[in-house]
Amino acid sequence: MLKKSSILLLILISLYFVVPNIVSAQAKYVGTRVCGMCHKTEKQGQQLKIWTESKHSKAFTVLSSDKGKEIAKGKDATKMAECLKCHVGDKALQESAFKEDGVQCETCHGAGSEYKAMAVMKKKEDAVAKGLIDHKDVEKFCKTCHNSEGHPKPEFKYSEMVKKIAHAVPKG
Repeated sequence: MLKKSSILLLILISLYFVVPNIVSAQAKYVGTRVCGMCHKTEKQGQQLKIWTESKHSKAFTVLSSDKGKEIAKGKDATKMAECLKCHVGDKALQESAFKEDGVQCETCHGAGSEYKAMAVMKKKEDAVAKGLIDHKDVEKFCKTCHNSEGHPKPEFKYSEMVKKIAHAVPKG
């Protein structure tokens, strides 16, 4: 028979593994306006400006362009899962109010509702614990969309392209 203390220990261990998954399952997308409230200053690396001036910010709207319609062969690319997975992000983001933001902060960093607070964002470890995705292999992540399956099939030079969207927070 298990002692009460053993049962309690098993429950605590179970919670250690289950609770983080519950938190991330509850995370909601907040959109670039929320992220951009803080990530627009020079002190924060001007991430909002970098994104706004990038093709990522136009990734959804380009689906309605003449070229987008041509590639979609007469179908509405703004409703095609095979287009939206790279021009917006995961299914939850596609179904959110923020899909028209295109490839935005949360496309790469995950739904922000649980980590958006300044008190959480002050420590990267806390933000990651609350759901911020910190890619260990950024190039591999980028290539989930920038690959030979895409269109048109431009050569994707990661080392050049990543500089266009680099948005590290300056130290100092």
